[in-house]
Amino acid sequence: MCQLLGMNCATPTDITFSFTGFAARGGVTDHHADGWGIAFFEDKACRLFIDHQSAATSPIAELVKSYPIKSKNVIAHIRKATQGRIELENCHPFQRELWGRHWIFAHNGDLKDYQPFLSGVYQPVGTTDSELAFCDIMQGLRKRFPGSQPPLNELFHTLEEITRSITRHGVFNYMLSNGQALFAHCSTRLHYIVRQWPFQAAHLIDSDMTIDFAQYTTEADRVSVIATAPLTDNETWTSFAPGELILFEAGQPTLKTVVPIPDEVRLKNAQNSACL
Repeated sequence: MCQLLGMNCATPTDITFSFTGFAARGGVTDHHADGWGIAFFEDKACRLFIDHQSAATSPIAELVKSYPIKSKNVIAHIRKATQGRIELENCHPFQRELWGRHWIFAHNGDLKDYQPFLSGVYQPVGTTDSELAFCDIMQGLRKRFPGSQPPLNELFHTLEEITRSITRHGVFNYMLSNGQALFAHCSTRLHYIVRQWPFQAAHLIDSDMTIDFAQYTTEADRVSVIATAPLTDNETWTSFAPGELILFEAGQPTLKTVVPIPDEVRLKNAQNSACL
């Protein structure tokens, strides 16, 4: 399946280090070579880069690795196609507007027998189950709060309800952000790390690259990095529990809950763990 990468920060931060290791999984150290994308929020709007080429060979990916765009919220994705052809419109992350803000979504998994009724405001452009789920989420949020955006804690609990209905259809690891915070849900496999003062050096698993964060940070900085699999081999990453939904704000987790997932998804998770 696909792999996810997210970053939520207290102050604007670049993701070039983490993305360098993550991009290598798009065809060099792993086989997720069916397209990629990354979104950087700047307040209400975001810069979105997608490419149907592999992250390991894409010239746009090389640009991202060498161009330190600073952002408080970033979502990236490398694709291993399960539903939908290898085309630009099927590359994550996906983008929609709600309450005068851009929303970004990326998904890792496979939803079966999933055909939500979409009223028309949100419709998929491509043919993936992922974009269909995103449209379903956006429609659900708009229906629940038609006037304006509620506080983040209300959003979190509404998203929990919507996630509960979608996750019955299969593996539903995802990341979602509106530029204010980042929501991350785990069906099978997701990890995170919180880096804060005093910062230390980190070494990538997928590339022989080390950075000493202490040279580039202050006491005001705090960064949460979320990834399908840990990106570094000299730091302690925290595993999400199966079904766990976490809200990240200002570089740290602030709300957590567990959404029950189907027994067949739990079985799939156990089988995947046994193969590692």
